[in-house]
Amino acid sequence: MNTHLAPVHVPDPLALPHVQRLCDLASPYDQGPATDALFAAAMAEANDWHAQRSPFFRSLLADTPEGAAPTVGPDVRAPLVHANFFKRHEVLSVPRDEVFLHLTSSGTTGQKSQMFFDEWTIRSAQRMVARIFDHYGWITPDRAVNYLLYSYEPAPALKLGTSFTDNYLCDFAPAERVTHALRHTGGTHEFDVHGCIRALRQYAEDGLPVRILGFPAFLHFTLERMRAQGIPPIQLPADSLVVLGGGWKGHADRQIGKEEFRAEVSELLGIPPERIRDTFGSVEHCVPYIECARHRLHVPVWSRAAVRDTRTLEPLGYGERGYLHLVSPYITSVPAHSVVMGDLASLHPGEECGCPLPTPWFTIHGRAGLSRNRSCAVAAAELLKAQA
Repeated sequence: MNTHLAPVHVPDPLALPHVQRLCDLASPYDQGPATDALFAAAMAEANDWHAQRSPFFRSLLADTPEGAAPTVGPDVRAPLVHANFFKRHEVLSVPRDEVFLHLTSSGTTGQKSQMFFDEWTIRSAQRMVARIFDHYGWITPDRAVNYLLYSYEPAPALKLGTSFTDNYLCDFAPAERVTHALRHTGGTHEFDVHGCIRALRQYAEDGLPVRILGFPAFLHFTLERMRAQGIPPIQLPADSLVVLGGGWKGHADRQIGKEEFRAEVSELLGIPPERIRDTFGSVEHCVPYIECARHRLHVPVWSRAAVRDTRTLEPLGYGERGYLHLVSPYITSVPAHSVVMGDLASLHPGEECGCPLPTPWFTIHGRAGLSRNRSCAVAAAELLKAQA
């Protein structure tokens, strides 16, 4: 068994038995009354856990109840905390000596979300990723692959969530070669587009499957540079895989549509569209949302999603646009089990997708408004601008 699928135990089995049972569910897209009841019980335990340990959350829970979202459950309290709160405040529900991992959400300057994880929380989130990769058949311990990572090369003091995640994803298939697009050059990182092109050409000669992970903008700009230099299409093995995340923040003027982007990757690298998947996630909410073969971001069994009005924060119906609200009781280290993101989204019932997955799915329509807040993708985009 893959080590990332191994059992993980909650900090207090007596206080969090339903959280344990929910996160132990092995099938990532189960849906039904039994899982809804388990989710509601787990959320009640998470609320009690954080209320007992966080004065901030205790006061929030005592405030006027928020409008219940149908997809979360009519009897489930999910007090709203905006993701931006964690850019200005450090709030923990565990002693600092139990912090297993500390990650930030942005680059070397600007506002950073300070997120702290106990061992249960980060291992539980990693196990969710592993179960989704296993669901799609992407865990291949007996087949080595070459990696091209469009993310930050690890550095001694680097705590960025994207770097941590992309390097963790390399655990699902043994690495023959690994190339980082954002090379650590001492005090900073630089985008090495020529190194990426060299790696892709070498990988094609190697004949091993290639896994491309990280920011989509950097892959797009690599393919643009190939066209500009007259480099012919590179044929990577058909069982190669592209798993991207982080958006195009900072380069909206050069962003292309998802279908056009997938077509570009297929044309220039020979990877079929169903092997090109986008993802959504954040350091404030580590539950993984990975596209299905029809490129929909389905909600896994361990979480629930809602969309809320940008003015009133009241829940909206399917198809309406508002703030994305993500809920999961998995996190015990910080009261971030009910987070309102800065992203505009719409939620849709599972049957509107057409794939076998029954759970609702959401579409991201961009960031809400203008903000000084930065993300890993913004910081990375500035590396491109600096080299333009």
